Amino acid sequence: MTHQTGTEPYDVLVIGGSGVDTLVQVGALPVPSADSYAVPPVREWAGHTGTGVALGCAALGLRTGFVDFIGDDAPGALVRERLTGTGVDFRPLISPHGTRRAVNLVAPDGRRTSFYDGRDPADLRMPPEHYLPALRRARHVHLSITHFARFLYDDIAALGLPVSTDLHDWDGLTTHHREFALRSDLVFLSTAGAGERISHVMREILHDGRAEAVIATAGAGGAYLLARDDRSPRHIPAAVPPGPVVDSNGAGDAFASGFLYGRLAGLSLDECARRGAAAGAYACTAHGTHTALADPGTLQATLDGDEPPADAAPDGQSFRPTAP
Repeated sequence: MTHQTGTEPYDVLVIGGSGVDTLVQVGALPVPSADSYAVPPVREWAGHTGTGVALGCAALGLRTGFVDFIGDDAPGALVRERLTGTGVDFRPLISPHGTRRAVNLVAPDGRRTSFYDGRDPADLRMPPEHYLPALRRARHVHLSITHFARFLYDDIAALGLPVSTDLHDWDGLTTHHREFALRSDLVFLSTAGAGERISHVMREILHDGRAEAVIATAGAGGAYLLARDDRSPRHIPAAVPPGPVVDSNGAGDAFASGFLYGRLAGLSLDECARRGAAAGAYACTAHGTHTALADPGTLQATLDGDEPPADAAPDGQSFRPTAP
């Protein structure tokens, strides 16, 4: 993939969400209380949600732009290095507050717990002269839930652009996420925060906001899709990974990338979700963050694999969302 010119349109413009992940492999989650543990080598990777969606979209052949703040520091250099040569047109601004960080504990089954250092102050704003030229080139905008990104919604609406966001493990209550939930056309989140209340949260997003559809990912349990005409969420079975599951870091970002790939191709919501599930499954087959990126060939191969039973659920549980 070649670096894009200043006039070529973006299929997807990702805003916010770059950073660096420090990954620590642990024996189990939660980690039992102890003064110290011996662990395998601790590794650092350019990661976080915006980086993952941008890399995933570019790997699938979508023309991808990415604007964000990073620090003039070693983590920021790691982000720049990771994005170089990937086809992502990364246009960062330097923040004096440094590059965002996270420390992620990863269990042998691939599950993780993340400790997020967002570090952006509440008054950080991206100047319009930096993001507006990129917005004017975009077919679709994906907003990470970094605080500064919420202030771009008015300009996105004025340009008539569709916008997606990922609320991650939102419980439906935390106020930080609500504007993103209610002002986006496609809303991704995981079932982890709301648990058995996930159907209610999905229905509330549709009722109170502008979303066309809400998609809740459930790890090995697949995903749940709720559109405006649906009475209850539709279950999307998990795709079968083409190898052992070793690390779930970045799986949700890969899901969003696969979904957007289908959406920009004009596919149905169900087919988009199937592509999201396939990209997410592929992402779990390599250690590290955003190290297994599905291209169109591997995505199709994963789609063609055997599907798990329809009643599969995360961690062997019989999870089903409650009725709206």
